Amino acid sequence: MAVPTFAFNIAVRTCARAVLLGGLGVVIAGTMPIYGPAYAQEKKHDDAEDGDQVALVGVDTVIRERARQTVPVIGRLVAQQSGVVSVLIKGVVAKISVRVGDRVAPGDVMARLRPNSLKWSRDLRAAEVESAKASLENAKTQASLRRQELKRLENLKKSAAFSVARFEDAQKELAKAQSDAARAVAELAVATANVNLAQIDLDNADVKAPYAGVVSAVHTEIGTYLNTGQSVVTLVDDANMEIEADVPAHRTPGLLAGTKVHFTTNGSPQHVATVRAAVPQGNPLTRTRTVRFVPAPGTITSGSAANQTVSILIPAGPARDVVTVHKDAILNKAGKRVVFIFQDGKAKLRPVNLGEAVGTRFIVMSGLKPGDSVVVRGNERLTPDQDIQDNASSQ
Repeated sequence: MAVPTFAFNIAVRTCARAVLLGGLGVVIAGTMPIYGPAYAQEKKHDDAEDGDQVALVGVDTVIRERARQTVPVIGRLVAQQSGVVSVLIKGVVAKISVRVGDRVAPGDVMARLRPNSLKWSRDLRAAEVESAKASLENAKTQASLRRQELKRLENLKKSAAFSVARFEDAQKELAKAQSDAARAVAELAVATANVNLAQIDLDNADVKAPYAGVVSAVHTEIGTYLNTGQSVVTLVDDANMEIEADVPAHRTPGLLAGTKVHFTTNGSPQHVATVRAAVPQGNPLTRTRTVRFVPAPGTITSGSAANQTVSILIPAGPARDVVTVHKDAILNKAGKRVVFIFQDGKAKLRPVNLGEAVGTRFIVMSGLKPGDSVVVRGNERLTPDQDIQDNASSQ
């Protein structure tokens, strides 16, 4: 009879204790094993190593879902607003308030022209308005006098002192006075328009940001004379971007407006974007069409850059119902793909035939059916027909 190692160790320790007590111990004859609770625990451990212990595993269910195969397409981020901000009037640059990389808000002053001549021009036009107002008041007074004189002559029509010629002259003088008043009104309107234009020029001496964004280039310096329309800065709105991609023409029929797709930027998690439009013009050299996508709110941060590369997963065909299994359930044994099925408390090994990936799952071509429970955690150490228990049910 073989002596278990643990039992032999117990016997040796017992003999040593007897010697220490003064030789009063009993001599242990032969190699008789001593069994106890510790030995039983060791035996249970040895049995577990032989595969008899129940293993706790994690399971997942094989499901039927509606899936659509996708293909990756490389796109780029496109700013909805970007371009050169120009000066609206001519003048000398007096101040530049921004540098490349600065972020501006709508209405922020980015550069300023010398305003001296513009202020004097505005003051001159304002003086012309006051002059036109005075001329108008004078014309109105003259017209009132002529009207009063004509009324007195009308009262003398039945009198011997009435003069027809004088009456006709008064009528013409009133008409002339009324014409002068109308001309004065027009001159006042012209002067008012001129002062408003002068004020606009003065306001335009400040080159302001038309929208929020980041300054990507500065095109002028202090002291430079600029004509109307010359470039001052280049501004890029990096907070409101779309995705633009050149998609193979045979893929665009499935990209109708409103279709949702997934995309990633710089290895980030997948985000959702919606097709806004497929431009109805193809490139005969690449056989592609330009498609614009609108990212979901919050997926494109202000730190993103125009022309940044984006990987878009576009549908390769119509959606269909497929049976899928979680990727963690798949094992490679002897060059074959297999899974362990949780069946009647046992781990049943079954080969499977898989198709393409759908997210974190694989399409099952054969070997599994919807509702099968497969082991996804702890399956690497399992043996066929080993006793197993769902870890979720044991908690």
